[in-house]
Amino acid sequence: MTNAYKDHLGRPLIAVTGMGVITSLGQGLQDNWAALTGGVSGIHKITRFPTDGLSTRICGTVDFIDVPAENSVERSYAMARETTLEALAQAGISGDFDGPLFLAAPPIEPEWSARFALADRSPPSEKPADAYNRFLAAMREKADPVFYEAALFGAISERLSDRFGTRGLPVTLSTACASGATAIQLGVEAIRQGRTTRALTVATDGSVSAEALIRFSLLSALSTQNDPPEKASKPFTRDRDGFVIAEGAATLVLESLEAAVARGAKVLGILKGCGEKADLFHRTRSSPDGGPAIATIRAALADAGIAESDIGYVNAHGTSTPENDKMEYGAMSAVFGEGLARIPVSSNKSMIGHTLTAAGAVEAVFSLQTILTGTLPPTINYQNPDPAIALDVVPNVKRDAQVTAVLSNSFGFGGQNASLVMTAEPA
Repeated sequence: MTNAYKDHLGRPLIAVTGMGVITSLGQGLQDNWAALTGGVSGIHKITRFPTDGLSTRICGTVDFIDVPAENSVERSYAMARETTLEALAQAGISGDFDGPLFLAAPPIEPEWSARFALADRSPPSEKPADAYNRFLAAMREKADPVFYEAALFGAISERLSDRFGTRGLPVTLSTACASGATAIQLGVEAIRQGRTTRALTVATDGSVSAEALIRFSLLSALSTQNDPPEKASKPFTRDRDGFVIAEGAATLVLESLEAAVARGAKVLGILKGCGEKADLFHRTRSSPDGGPAIATIRAALADAGIAESDIGYVNAHGTSTPENDKMEYGAMSAVFGEGLARIPVSSNKSMIGHTLTAAGAVEAVFSLQTILTGTLPPTINYQNPDPAIALDVVPNVKRDAQVTAVLSNSFGFGGQNASLVMTAEPA
């Protein structure tokens, strides 16, 4: 391998040659990018299940893709399949992919309606401890493949692997809101280590249900500003009150730059650096001092071999929760210092909501689009700035700006922090 295909540490440079995305804004990269840069919101009233009595009645669900059964596994698989088809078509790869699959998928369980239906046909018992055996007996008597598949965490990756001919055992991971970025990092590392010349990285989340909504509501994490729905997500503002739960998926085809050039593929950008650090402060809250987030950003920059001054745009985690936005601002201030004032920082979640497991990959796709198109997506609903968060958030309207390096942050529940650095293709 010549030096032209190596990074500052002598590792293979990682090219992105295909991308696919689905969010509440629509299906496909073209429609999503047009809506995102147009400041359109995909947040709407919940119609999937009754919301009577709930404090949050809005979401960013994907309700326009047909699924054979209404459960989170089928929705997540369908979105992952469609984004992968789009990414492979753009990459010009047909037939078996012949590389590993790294999938970020939500830690989903069968929904309560399915559990109740199984309980209704289970034999009676007066001992609560016998419930599991009762369920097994009911399944033996009458098999339920849909319920069975919905209970398998690895079902989505196995189906994707069969459909697209990936190599080896597919990896399914769940690192909360950092999952999409973590899947990309695993693909990057596999190529850097010489285990493959290409990797398929997918992140998907179709898990919005009444149970999920209630659980996040009990954590006081969701916005309750229901009317109008499209105004609820307002990152970095004084009146932000929580995130908007949403769904989506994204797929990135990663290849060594040398392999991509050799086969004549169009290079969309370079995955230059990855940083990941754990936060042991709390099960759901980020450390208020931002220490782990600071370390994560610095690790990504060091891995990329670039200086803070090289970053031209930050795709923020920007959840619109009071605590997380404040923490992210503090972390970026510690890393970039006075230079932060010159760096535009916007949040896609103001328009698409928080796509949870998929967020890191969805936002990586939009970060690469920023480099490719010279357009910075806005942070909408920025009407009442938080004076304690002095950021150029690209307020409300997109901006033309040529940037060659983007930082994308993903800071998740449970102390999972991941940052990615993406750059333009080298000359």
